[in-house]
Amino acid sequence: MFFPQRITGIKPTDRVLDIGPGADPHPRANVLLEMAFADEAEYANQFGHSRKLETDKQLVLYDGTTFPFADKEFDYVICSHVLEHVPNLERFLSEVFRVGRRGYFEYPLAYYDLVYNINAHVNFVKRVDGTLRYMKKSASHLSEFKPLHALLLRTMEKGHTKLIDDLPDLFMEGFQWEAPFACQQVHTLAEVCHTAYHIPERPTAALDSHGAKQLVQALLKVARRRMRLG
Repeated sequence: MFFPQRITGIKPTDRVLDIGPGADPHPRANVLLEMAFADEAEYANQFGHSRKLETDKQLVLYDGTTFPFADKEFDYVICSHVLEHVPNLERFLSEVFRVGRRGYFEYPLAYYDLVYNINAHVNFVKRVDGTLRYMKKSASHLSEFKPLHALLLRTMEKGHTKLIDDLPDLFMEGFQWEAPFACQQVHTLAEVCHTAYHIPERPTAALDSHGAKQLVQALLKVARRRMRLG
């Protein structure tokens, strides 16, 4: 989760559902809802890792269709980095709205897949004027760049994610909701892209220890030379 600070609407007495938490459930969750994956390889493919969930919270498995809960059984539903994986997004959202009263959604934007093209992602998602738009990734030409993405994906696996970490709002979206909202399938990338954005200037980085040491050595060298000349 990139924006945990945006989850501000959970009340002390709320019953909280966390959907698709992987190995990192939200600390406030009472119940975890997870897909019943066919095998460990599919689990690792969906979450990008093979770490196992270790928790004493109630874990419920389901088949990916109807949530096994009563209407409005939960006061708050957390759904972080799940929507981009869901084949039938409109059906999935209707289930979230059926079992929950309010909650939080977070997901990567199309720009993130432009960089990494995660295999398990099937949707580009973007909220525009209160409507959640989605485009099937298969309707784009992104698959043609797989040979390039193989290298970029490897950089992420090795921890080189500074661009994403520095500018998360350009690559991720997260918001709380208080009532159900519309969901619309679109068919062009422009409809799931930012209409306006601000990219701040990168601050001048302070010298790291290696750079500082080199600078001091260079200054000492100049000083010694001047002393000899003097």
